[in-house]
Amino acid sequence: MRMPLDLLLPSWPDPHLDLGEYDPEADLVALNMGPQHPSTHGVLRVKLYLDGETVVKAVPYVGYLHRGVEKLCEKLTYVQITPIVDKNDYVSPMMNEWAVNAAFEALLGVEPPPRAQYMRTIFAEIQRIASHLISIGTWGLDMGGAIGGGATVFLYCLRERELILDLFEEVTGCRFHYNTHTVGGMRHDLPAGWDKRAKAVLDRISARTWEYERFLLDNPICRQRAEGIAVVDPTLAMELGVSGPILRASGVDYDMRRDAPYGAYGDIDIQVPVRTEGDALARALVRIAEMRESARIASTLLDGVPEGPIGALKPVKLHGAVKLKDGEEGYAAIESPRGELGTYVVAARERRGAASPYRLKIRSPSYHAISLLPWLCPGHTLSDVVVIIGSIDPIMGEVDR
Repeated sequence: MRMPLDLLLPSWPDPHLDLGEYDPEADLVALNMGPQHPSTHGVLRVKLYLDGETVVKAVPYVGYLHRGVEKLCEKLTYVQITPIVDKNDYVSPMMNEWAVNAAFEALLGVEPPPRAQYMRTIFAEIQRIASHLISIGTWGLDMGGAIGGGATVFLYCLRERELILDLFEEVTGCRFHYNTHTVGGMRHDLPAGWDKRAKAVLDRISARTWEYERFLLDNPICRQRAEGIAVVDPTLAMELGVSGPILRASGVDYDMRRDAPYGAYGDIDIQVPVRTEGDALARALVRIAEMRESARIASTLLDGVPEGPIGALKPVKLHGAVKLKDGEEGYAAIESPRGELGTYVVAARERRGAASPYRLKIRSPSYHAISLLPWLCPGHTLSDVVVIIGSIDPIMGEVDR
């Protein structure tokens, strides 16, 4: 039975507990959870202080996957950076590509043509579905088989994700890191008949999302492990910069696709799934609802993809065609499956001409999500921590960069 947090720590207003203020009679144990798969979703370490099985303090440590991506990007030309950032949020490569190239376009004053904007938007929504499939499927494993009996929901979600990888492979030749966005547009156009095949896949996945929802709501073990667990306060979340499904599951009705439209989102109405419970179960249900909405958005846009070029500026002409002043800045952000994914870039003219950024900074939503753990874990049990981490859906590649 879980002890309510207000009874466990009645005078503790913040998560940075001075252990000397805790019950001096308690025999606290310090336990390092992670870094390992699957419990911490990669190279995340959380130092837990336990009173028996109850967490009284949680301290996340990041930096185990730091690869110097941002610094590496400063040594490359703008058109060489896309395959590098592909690997940040490795579950949503298309999102990384769009975010970084949109920032370069803002800096360079380049406008992608309408066909490229539609393609980017369609790819992003299909990628969102693929990402949420991984989130829901692996969360089933996190619960120790509570959903669908063992690995059932995980295998079901991978089954649908394979269909999406087939679609992306048909366009780009790759199944994972695509390198299809570029400054001013896209590298690859849609093959003949791809729109019909994509709509068939989207219809199939949308119909099956109700099955995933039943796995969650009709399973008493799942509900016991997720309902009421790790409730996120919306005010705290906004103060920490948390966005995306975590924020919307706590009642904050904000989505960049609708409220700050970009790409082709201004040409379609966006229905934003919102829940008010704020717990682990609500976050999963929001992601499932977003999968259905993403399928609708992509299918609708596929019916209206305009004809025309897919690029506004040939990469080989980028160096000489654009004149930048040293220190010029650009920023662009998109709604990734985990929230606001932004890129800030500062131009450099003297070093390697205008073709390389002086500074590049990536605003990753997973980093902000990890900052919630000190507030979410205390008061819950050790086994709950695995469920909590999975419910915020972090991708460590974009946390450390």
